[in-house]
Amino acid sequence: MNKDFTFVIKRSIFDENYNPSENTRITTNFANLARGENRQENLRNTLAMIDNRFNTLANWDNPKSDRYSVGLEIISVDMNITDNSSAFPVIEILKTNIIDKKTHSRIEGIAGNNFSSYVRDYDFSVLLPEHNKNASGFSIPDNFGVLHGNIFKHFVNSKVYQDNFNKQPVICLSVSSKDTYHQTGNQHPVLGIEYRQNGTSLTEQYFHKMGLQVRYFMPKNSVAPLAFYFSGELLSDYTDLELISTISTMETFQKIYRPEIYNANAAAGQYYQPSLHHQDHSLTKIVYDREERSQLAIEQGKFTEAHFIKPYKNILEHWSADYAR
Repeated sequence: MNKDFTFVIKRSIFDENYNPSENTRITTNFANLARGENRQENLRNTLAMIDNRFNTLANWDNPKSDRYSVGLEIISVDMNITDNSSAFPVIEILKTNIIDKKTHSRIEGIAGNNFSSYVRDYDFSVLLPEHNKNASGFSIPDNFGVLHGNIFKHFVNSKVYQDNFNKQPVICLSVSSKDTYHQTGNQHPVLGIEYRQNGTSLTEQYFHKMGLQVRYFMPKNSVAPLAFYFSGELLSDYTDLELISTISTMETFQKIYRPEIYNANAAAGQYYQPSLHHQDHSLTKIVYDREERSQLAIEQGKFTEAHFIKPYKNILEHWSADYAR
């Protein structure tokens, strides 16, 4: 097998003074908020929304709904491919930390939450459109997502991950506007009402190659389910406060980015199909340009092709094939 790829973790605090690093994908939720003349107000309002939502869900021994605050760390992961190459930024996730102001203690939260990857930009914004450019119908390229999935699994199984995090990651995404969801009758005290998807989405297949399965839950006072991607057991591997830290963080981001779904004025019913054209919704005070974000994903996919996929094509293909054995 080829010399194994190694990873380096860099941590930065996400607060109202946050400035994205040069290697951060500018389409990432938190990085996109930290741009423009309203950047500090955007960040301050976002953090306040996260804290308020956390305290609403963690309402026991919390009579004034102000006991907890959520601290966020951005975990940037660089991968070294060869001894002579520059490290490439392959993964960026968020780590939550819970500050209990009553006991003056800091409680570990969950790693994962938001997930961004230049290689995923390449797969979805360059490789997939190119594959279907002259096709009569939509299809998926051979081995689509396999390299990306193997890189993610290699990172999660690596010593550097084990040394830095106590539990496996949980990644929380929006539901798909292309799919229909229905309630299962199952209800969790923190995650809320469980939904099940009709069929399997491309995103679900892609994350499955990362070693992750998905369950959909709509927490109390939410208006739409969230997609929780995880390995192991979502309902028993994590504490209530850990789960609440993920819900409060990622639901806040989704209210900003997909208000038609997550800031709708009516909650999802027994059967639910999300729509980005839904007019009956409220806007947050946080500035965000969704169209620009889509265009940037294409630019970042092309950057990955030029600086990662093409220069190291043979190395990456051999490594991924060996890793899968």
